[in-house]
Amino acid sequence: MTPGGRWGPDSRPASRGRGNRVRPQSHTAGRRTGIVVETPALGARHQRTVDGLRSLGVTTSPESMADFPRLYSELADWWPLLSAPDDYAEEAHIYGEVLTRASWNPVRTVLELGSGGGNNASHLKARFRMTLVDRSPGMLRVSRRLNPECEHLLGDMRTLRLGRMFDAVFVHDAVAYLTSLDEIRSAMRTAYVHCAPGGAALFVPDDTRETFAPSTGHGGHDGHDRGLRYLEWTSDPDPHDTTYVTDFAYLLRDGADVSVLYDRHVCGLFSRAEWLDALGEVGFESRHEEAALSGGERIQLFVGVKA
Repeated sequence: MTPGGRWGPDSRPASRGRGNRVRPQSHTAGRRTGIVVETPALGARHQRTVDGLRSLGVTTSPESMADFPRLYSELADWWPLLSAPDDYAEEAHIYGEVLTRASWNPVRTVLELGSGGGNNASHLKARFRMTLVDRSPGMLRVSRRLNPECEHLLGDMRTLRLGRMFDAVFVHDAVAYLTSLDEIRSAMRTAYVHCAPGGAALFVPDDTRETFAPSTGHGGHDGHDRGLRYLEWTSDPDPHDTTYVTDFAYLLRDGADVSVLYDRHVCGLFSRAEWLDALGEVGFESRHEEAALSGGERIQLFVGVKA
């Protein structure tokens, strides 16, 4: 599952491309995600893991696990060590070009829904005035440090109503956390009501049903006296439903202390036709594009223009 986006055909080092970044956007659909710290059967080892996480400032209460994968809640401050802003430069340039080309009018203001840690915005803010919205207070805190000049708002992409319009709306891979077409349409309605006439909305899911393939990946970065490494494993346990899962194992190093944490991310999987139909149902003129990154990865772009 991505960090900005996609996962590679097999494990690759954490530089760029499928499988080397973890999904930056944290806009989960408000459901439990099956996250555990260790299996209770491990007994004393389990307790040592919990104690170690607490020593790193990581909350381990059940309430903290309810609405988000841990990566976007109590581990949010570790996000920059998992997915670095520099990894987003190439694709952020593509997104900016698509929004500019698709819109009928000049694009000066952009609303980003599910903006997460702000990695895309750190590049897009050079050409647009960005308003960043996410459901995770922790990820907004990370983004504010990276993008202090941008407006940040706490909100849900399915229900947000700001009472104002923007020249364009951008929804990166946070949209992958919406696991039903009803939720997808709700997010698209939010984009539609905030998009000025002649403006464009861009949705970038990790995968479509046509492009999905099981995969593994790994990565991470070091900071000052702290470091993070992860393993991820993406699979589709039930090909007949509309979801797939990515399971993560994180190694968190703080000084000499190292702890391990497990995290499950549940994501939606829909066909290109379903994405395009949903855009049309909420009022957009829709089209699908693909873009190639320098590493060979192909990004799926769903564009809606508000007539």
